[in-house]
Amino acid sequence: MADILYFCEQKVRYLFHNSKSDFMTMLNGVEIISAFLVLFAIIDVTGAVPIFLNLRSQDRTIHPEKAAFYSLLILVGFLFVGEWILKLFQLDISAFAVAGAVVLLILSIEMIFGVEIFKNDSTSTDNSSTLFPVVFPLIAGPGSFTTLLSMRAEFHIVNIIIAVILNLAIVYLVLRYLDLVKKLLGESGAYILRKFFGVILMAISVKLLTSNLSALISTVNGVAA
Repeated sequence: MADILYFCEQKVRYLFHNSKSDFMTMLNGVEIISAFLVLFAIIDVTGAVPIFLNLRSQDRTIHPEKAAFYSLLILVGFLFVGEWILKLFQLDISAFAVAGAVVLLILSIEMIFGVEIFKNDSTSTDNSSTLFPVVFPLIAGPGSFTTLLSMRAEFHIVNIIIAVILNLAIVYLVLRYLDLVKKLLGESGAYILRKFFGVILMAISVKLLTSNLSALISTVNGVAA
């Protein structure tokens, strides 16, 4: 009996050590920062401060903790289910990344030039705006979905999840201290941040487009050959 317990203990230690080593190997600070900046530009929680304030002026309640939690479930869930959806339609991540890069490019044009291409219509009559339109589509919307799957072609999934959690922590803080954020940023501050991250997003979308387009063309040529 003692031998069996000793064997089990050694096995558990071995598995824990290996899994811990694998996890540390997956972590990449550069990928986490890059993914964080991309998602921060897409979610644009600072640029959405006027929208949040407008909802509150209409007596619509926003629960910061629920908004962050629901967004985490939706984004991480789509990060895993999205790849299955691609396989269902016989698509690969490189093809989706190219399409996603185009969407990101359009979003960056919206942010830089102040034009409205994607329209969000709010028809909800509920006094709570936590789920709609705050969680969807402002935080976890089409842009975020596209970005997550596009980044899977570039970054490890662990680093993407960490970047999502960091972004949602900022979302929670902004929603929790909305009045303070308004005073700190002001209208000009939110405007400048929106333009700045719009330029960053445009550069990232171009990088995604060029890198994945070349990989996609190579794959197509390989199949044709």
